[in-house]
Amino acid sequence: MSVQSEKTESDARVTTGRELRLLSYNIQAGIDTRHYREYVTKGWKHLLPHRERLRNLNLIAEMLHGYDLVGLQEVDSGSLRSGFVDMTEYLAHRSGYPHWYHQVNRNMGLLAQHSNGFLSRIRPTRVSNHRLPPGNGRGAMLLEFGDGPDALVVCSMHLALSRRVRTMQLEYIRELVGDRKHVVVMGDLNAASDSHEVRSFIDRAGLTEPACDQATFPSWRPVRRIDHILVSQALEVRRTRVVDYALSDHLPICVELALPEGIRLAA
Repeated sequence: MSVQSEKTESDARVTTGRELRLLSYNIQAGIDTRHYREYVTKGWKHLLPHRERLRNLNLIAEMLHGYDLVGLQEVDSGSLRSGFVDMTEYLAHRSGYPHWYHQVNRNMGLLAQHSNGFLSRIRPTRVSNHRLPPGNGRGAMLLEFGDGPDALVVCSMHLALSRRVRTMQLEYIRELVGDRKHVVVMGDLNAASDSHEVRSFIDRAGLTEPACDQATFPSWRPVRRIDHILVSQALEVRRTRVVDYALSDHLPICVELALPEGIRLAA
């Protein structure tokens, strides 16, 4: 895990705002995709550097300015294909996030560093990385904001393509968040909310999915909603939407929360 260690005067303050804007986005390692055929014609970009990647990251950074907490999937943590740029760190600097973290889930040495990333304008109390079963390169990041029973727990993840494996991974996440009062689970789940495994997870974990009829995949003609932000019933959702920002093959999804008075967050 890497942490951007920059500290500002705001680190010592308690946030006075009672709303949070959260975003989940699979950035496809900075590759722009406009059609299914480009998975073949642009497939080499998953292995080799290309000049458009930095431009795409800059475009993503512009979009990220308006959020407080951002979970990222399919980032590279510094390898040949990214020009040895840690994408999470780069986006944090470009978008002005003082706190950033990454989790390498599939280390392919110089060729690729497949990772999850997280950007935060709020200093978390604790951050932990979790390798999801069966240990084949998928992971989850757990961030806690505040202490005690009123702490806000945010879990950001990227799940497997296999339904059987996703079921295992969601059960792991359910045990990880336990019976915490204020929970947000978000990421690329590779499954719709009406799938058996996601529906079962939502019910057993006591979560809800804010109403939204917009799909997230593929970005150029969305027909499936496989990116999700799920919240515990104690959290009030003010707004949820899919962001019309077709750069990677996924669209970002955003939720705005009103925080209960008991949650105290360090700025």
